[in-house]
Amino acid sequence: MSKRAADDESLAAPLKGGDRPEAMDVDKDHDMGEFEDDFEDEFESEDEIIEAGVDGRPDAEREAEEGAMDVDGGPETFMVGRQQLEAGQTLTPDTTTYKMLHSLSTPWPCLSFDIIRDGLGENRNVYPATMYTVAGTQADGAQANDNSLLVMKFSGLSKMQGEDGEDSDDEDSDDEDTDPILEHKSIPLNTTTNRIRSHQSPSQDPLRPPTTLTATMTESSQVLIHDITPHLASFDSPGMIVTPQQNKPVCTIRAHKTEGYGVDWSPLHPAGKLLTGDNDGLIYVTTRTDGGGFVTDTRPFRGHTGSVEEIQWSPSEANVFASASSDGTVRVWDVRSKSRAPALTMKISNYDVNVMSWCRQTSHLLATGADDGEWAVWDLRQWSSNPSAKPAPLANFNFHHEQITSIEWHPTDDSIVAVAAGDNTVTLWDLAVELDDEESRDTAGVSDVPPQLLFVHYQNMVKELHWHPQIPGALVATGEQFSVFRTISV
Repeated sequence: MSKRAADDESLAAPLKGGDRPEAMDVDKDHDMGEFEDDFEDEFESEDEIIEAGVDGRPDAEREAEEGAMDVDGGPETFMVGRQQLEAGQTLTPDTTTYKMLHSLSTPWPCLSFDIIRDGLGENRNVYPATMYTVAGTQADGAQANDNSLLVMKFSGLSKMQGEDGEDSDDEDSDDEDTDPILEHKSIPLNTTTNRIRSHQSPSQDPLRPPTTLTATMTESSQVLIHDITPHLASFDSPGMIVTPQQNKPVCTIRAHKTEGYGVDWSPLHPAGKLLTGDNDGLIYVTTRTDGGGFVTDTRPFRGHTGSVEEIQWSPSEANVFASASSDGTVRVWDVRSKSRAPALTMKISNYDVNVMSWCRQTSHLLATGADDGEWAVWDLRQWSSNPSAKPAPLANFNFHHEQITSIEWHPTDDSIVAVAAGDNTVTLWDLAVELDDEESRDTAGVSDVPPQLLFVHYQNMVKELHWHPQIPGALVATGEQFSVFRTISV
């Protein structure tokens, strides 16, 4: 990231299209790199031949002087989260490193969101891009009644333009460098959303869209399930009105006595099967019936001695799930267990384990992120019920110096991981990088940077991120604003 003096910025209108970062001011005069001249001059004397370099001096003399200049100082790479901006400075992104980059504002910040699959096609590379999301707001305490569930459509997401005005790549595009547009349907909640997850149940009628359900873990301890199918349809159906009845939850789960953050829909139960976990360390399972109703098993899963921070269903086993807790453990459970006790318990950190992601491509891989800024990858095949067993992670990184707030595997590549942290950064990682590869070890002179680190994206107060499952390489993250971007690295 580069630095520039802060400029006056106009406030973006709420729920109006976002803006794209302006191109950086680039000096027109750049020093040329060194190159070998096949016709360089030679100065001859009676005693010797001296080959002169590009400036007429011997190479050794010139290189020694350049080395001394490098020691004295020069432009440094600014590392977000490691270095502090000086007064009057702000960060601006290097737009040449992005294929797409947009910011969109909502009336209140959103702690959590989810991306909703759509019918616009798989592996889309056409711009401007369109995507659908759902999020819950975090209004100021005095204005808690302003909180809502936001069903949103992002459109006009154009890709970056090259310096010559041409498209930055060869992908098909109707892009006219338009500003992004954020449309939304608001569902009143009157409470803060801690975390939200969506689920789509296929329709029996192939001509009808799937039923899209959301589960919202709220600050009030209630879990609200909404059917947002009509809200999504209204974006592309002019004149369609969402009724007040359709804004009401189809189910309210009141089993929890405290608020929580753990919530996940099973990808292997099409009708809908939901797990929710709270600050008391209790986990409940709710199942959608054939008639469309919901039944919550009142027998909780017990075992954690701290709050349940994250829950993830196994991507390959319909009855297995994992939970992460502030007690520093990850526990693996079987929903068929009559004892409601964990099958495996693994102490992986001395700090809160905040987030977790189960790899869908390689289901024995689990990524975790903790409160001390460390994130790690585990091979579940090495875990056992033996309490003395202490398997080591396959990989672990301490690059971030603040808590990990979100982590997610790439949807189609089991070597790529995206991580968000409290140091206001989103980082992309390639676990396939070989440590003994000399090129991979080159970090451009910046110390303390793992070679697996691909990219660092700055976003203030970033809380959660998700890869878009249908737009390769596209990421959405929420913080003070929504950031929608795609880098040249992935």
